[in-house]
Amino acid sequence: MEKICVMGLGYIGLPTASMLATHGFDVLGVDINSEIVKIINNGGIHIEEPGLHTLVQAAIKSGKLKAATEPEPADIFIIAVPTPFTKEKKADLNYIKLAAKNIAPLICKENLVILESTSPPGTCRDVLEPIFKSFNLKAGKDYYLAHCPERVLPGCTLKELIQNDRIIGGVDKQSAEKAAQFYKVFIEGNICITDSTTAEMVKLMENTYRDVNIALANELAKICEKMGISAWEVIRLANLHPRVNLHTPGPGVGGHCIAVDPWFIIEKYPADTEIITLSRKINDSMPEYTITHIRKIVGEIDNPKIAILGVTYKGNIDDTRESPAVKIIAGLEKIGIKYSIYDPHVREFKYELSSLKEAFDKSDCAVILTNHDEFHCLHPAEIGKLMRNKVLFDTRFCVDHTLWKQSGFKVYCLGVG
Repeated sequence: MEKICVMGLGYIGLPTASMLATHGFDVLGVDINSEIVKIINNGGIHIEEPGLHTLVQAAIKSGKLKAATEPEPADIFIIAVPTPFTKEKKADLNYIKLAAKNIAPLICKENLVILESTSPPGTCRDVLEPIFKSFNLKAGKDYYLAHCPERVLPGCTLKELIQNDRIIGGVDKQSAEKAAQFYKVFIEGNICITDSTTAEMVKLMENTYRDVNIALANELAKICEKMGISAWEVIRLANLHPRVNLHTPGPGVGGHCIAVDPWFIIEKYPADTEIITLSRKINDSMPEYTITHIRKIVGEIDNPKIAILGVTYKGNIDDTRESPAVKIIAGLEKIGIKYSIYDPHVREFKYELSSLKEAFDKSDCAVILTNHDEFHCLHPAEIGKLMRNKVLFDTRFCVDHTLWKQSGFKVYCLGVG
């Protein structure tokens, strides 16, 4: 197991490919985007992740990593392509199917195929196996097939790829053992072996648990606003209990995991997922709830302008996939409220981005949608000089409200009455 082909060079594929290359494997990273391939072969990166640029440069210079638009024969094929969902909230497995069809003619005896992409339960068994079978390949006999979902936190990906426990789910015992043998080479965490469908469900439930927990926090935020107390203080104190771990509220849930994975379970068993479905609806309603707050806050101001701070789905990353900021901005446009956007981590976005000064210039209300570290360091006294009205709406409870109030700001916070 010396040569590895990684299909997909996104937020998981590129860190995985570069990490494996620095562990001595010969790695070919494959992406259908030729511009991404060019950037990587030049030692660059197209995504933001601490330490990744250095790792990619080292891997490219060593000759152990190269990128291409087409796969080549290998000992191990890792599928790490996106699994988006449709407007109907159904899993779009076209990227997985395409990757499988592209590598199928290259698979030889004893090859190992690993699906790392998050997918609905049964994908290995019901989607990948039939594709490879159509090429006269039988799992466990002609090749090995396993699902080994990534479990990393953006911003800590390189560390967690190595240190986190890994779930290894094979379509048969031999496939699981073969995959475990591979991961033991570089994984410092525990290796847990199961079947492929269980492994698929484990990954989905990890993120569904968090989604349900966030929905509970968002309900708490609404209740506390009506009661005139702080949900953030309630959560802080409740979490002092050794068996309580309440998450925090916010303007919505984004990213390619928590906002998406629960739908993969709902799709399969719609009649048996009442709590999961309700939690999704609650979290999906938060952007509109945030817009309602903004309308009330600026309701007395003529022709108001909003300074939007942060459009990624979480702090200190550049990923805007499924970000609630997109829905909030679209909602502001719909009701005719002007806005400007500042995000220090984002280079390309659906809407026009501004500099920090441009965003605050003649604005009436600053709305924090993402808790980037840079926002903690904003000096409200200086920021206020740029604004027409000094109002702050913090949806993430991420700045010192006392300091902003002392600088003359009227401060509002999601979840605080």
